[in-house]
Amino acid sequence: MTTPTPPSDAERHAQKMAKKKAARDKIMATKEGEKGLIIVHTGAGKGKSSSGFGMILRCIAHGMPSAVVQFIKGAWSTGERTLIEAHFGDLCQFHAMGEGFTWETQDKERDIAAARKGWEKAKELIRDERIRMVLLDEINIALRYDYLDIAEVVAFLKDEKPAMTHVVLTGRNAKEELIEIADLVTEMTLIKHPFRSGIKGQKGVEF
Repeated sequence: MTTPTPPSDAERHAQKMAKKKAARDKIMATKEGEKGLIIVHTGAGKGKSSSGFGMILRCIAHGMPSAVVQFIKGAWSTGERTLIEAHFGDLCQFHAMGEGFTWETQDKERDIAAARKGWEKAKELIRDERIRMVLLDEINIALRYDYLDIAEVVAFLKDEKPAMTHVVLTGRNAKEELIEIADLVTEMTLIKHPFRSGIKGQKGVEF
């Protein structure tokens, strides 16, 4: 009687991957719906705004109208803003409403006024069903300091956001009320950062 030849490593790998693919295909077959998502990027780690802008660039690549409202970094010159305004202004509106972090302005009423102005613009853009994605960059900072009413923001997103519009909200310390209504929440975890070693923010990395 001939002893069966055991499968090779390549054959075992192929069999394992075939089982994984079958299981994955079965799961994917149940996912048919589409909807406009509420997406939150928060946490102490770097990459919250960068991820949001990555999504905006995907929309641009697909020819999907989009918009950005910056709540804090409006006074900064950033690569994202320069690129979008110079080359993709027809597909992406860019509104820099903030004047910098609170310790830069040192004027609470001025910060509140800037945040309110940004929120009014955000509501206008979100209500426009032609716009498929709106990035509210660093809005969580304005919410954290109560420059905006979290109850008002949550109610608007729940009741007035068009069904197919994606809204991305970035910034550390996202409020629990916002996390509760979000469809997708990612927390960026800080493990190491060059700032702690005396390295300043650098072009192409931070802005």
